[in-house]
Amino acid sequence: MTMPPSANAAATEADPQREVLQFLEGSSFGPAKGGRRIDTHASIVFLGADRALKIKRAVRLPFLDYSSLEKRKRACEEELKVNAGNAPELYRRIVAITRNSDGALEIGGAGTPVEWAVEMARFDETQSLDCVAKSMMIDASLATATADAILQSHGKAPRADGESWLASIRPIIDRNTAKFRGVRGLAAAAIDQLDAASRECAKTLQPLLRRRAEQGFVRRCHGDLHLANIALVDGRPLLFDAIEFDPVIATTDVLYDLAFTLMDLIHFDQPAAASTVFNRYLAEAGEEQIDGLQLLPLFLSVRAAIRAHVLFVKSEHAEASDVVWREAKRYFDLAGRLIMPKQPLLVAIGGLSGTGKSVLARGLAGLIEPPPGAVIVRSDVIRKRLFGTSETTALPESAYRADISKRVYDALASTAQRILAQGCSVVLDAMYLQEGERTEIAGLAAKRGARFVGLFLTADLATRLARIEQRRDDASDATRHIALKQDTTGAVNWHIIDASGTPDQSLRNACAALVARGVS
Repeated sequence: MTMPPSANAAATEADPQREVLQFLEGSSFGPAKGGRRIDTHASIVFLGADRALKIKRAVRLPFLDYSSLEKRKRACEEELKVNAGNAPELYRRIVAITRNSDGALEIGGAGTPVEWAVEMARFDETQSLDCVAKSMMIDASLATATADAILQSHGKAPRADGESWLASIRPIIDRNTAKFRGVRGLAAAAIDQLDAASRECAKTLQPLLRRRAEQGFVRRCHGDLHLANIALVDGRPLLFDAIEFDPVIATTDVLYDLAFTLMDLIHFDQPAAASTVFNRYLAEAGEEQIDGLQLLPLFLSVRAAIRAHVLFVKSEHAEASDVVWREAKRYFDLAGRLIMPKQPLLVAIGGLSGTGKSVLARGLAGLIEPPPGAVIVRSDVIRKRLFGTSETTALPESAYRADISKRVYDALASTAQRILAQGCSVVLDAMYLQEGERTEIAGLAAKRGARFVGLFLTADLATRLARIEQRRDDASDATRHIALKQDTTGAVNWHIIDASGTPDQSLRNACAALVARGVS
């Protein structure tokens, strides 16, 4: 994670670099020629018509050293290396700014290099995900693609022993707290509460953190996956600007890397997208990740605190300092909320085939606390896994014998119990047509001390059959013939939800039921 410089650590640019910057200001990358310059605490980026040049600022900071030309060249080489795997479309090459025999500077000339830059393809800056999140709701398709990009990145990330990662957690908390204590307008009690809760979580979770390192979940990750570092290029989300200056900072638990994206989606009021990214990641990353979900409150909170830290520093130098300060304060407040999650909730959604259980589960999951929403567990998916097939492979009728269905519902309950034990909420998506199935899952929630709401969806036969016939590439094997034979047994004492209307109407009806139970 890129940390900001301390107040007294902002270094000035060396004279040779100042000359280079002046040269680029007057080139096709300068504002007079339609270009644009973007300054950060560690880099200067010049945007041209179809390419960008990123120069390392000649500074030495507590967490990086770009003070010499050779060090800046190595940093450019490393940036190209660590980003090419995630965004080969953006990262092109390392290019020298050279001085010719007549003393003039040139980009990529044959003279003596006086500066080095990473050459990148320019993309539309309004298509970074932070800008997208400010202007529109991120839909399920984009959220799924974002999760897939992160999964791909983590899948090829080199594993590490985890010692540097484990040793870094407490100092990160310490640095954040130290910064917050010097910020005007922050309540001392809120700072103390965040600090104490973060320290206690980090201490309590040490055995789990170490166990995950031993299991191979600590890797050389992107390291800085807030939404501004994910860009839409040709409609695809690309992860860029990964941490290159210190492999130790970028070497973390994969869930900590994911947590930055999830936290930022929460910050930008995108709960549905956060839930989609979260559930897609869990579904594809493997069941082992379930037993690490207890780490999320700490990971999400620390990521929010880091973002607050960065922006508080920026507010000390930015022209629109009050705007930046308010944004930093929102991250700080979010960090305080995330570190103290609410009690988990178990929601079971039942109903005949075609009543819209899976659509409602997806809509409801992002609205359920604690963030980033409830984990969706679907009986159709579990059944396919029991038979070792893909989700969309149709199973024979024998796969729906009573004894097989009993195994499916046992697996639903077992998975729900594992997730609740981690402090996360769960949405179970299954028919629950048998009274015994409904009674058993309600009892499981009571044993775990979790809140419980049962929702039973109803819709007329014609509506259900029409929905079944419209399904494509879905895990459900329900057909018209199967739907005609289905029926419930015993008393249904769950909330009856009229699901005959639109998905939005069903979601509103379900939310009203949650409010009625006092669990909204």
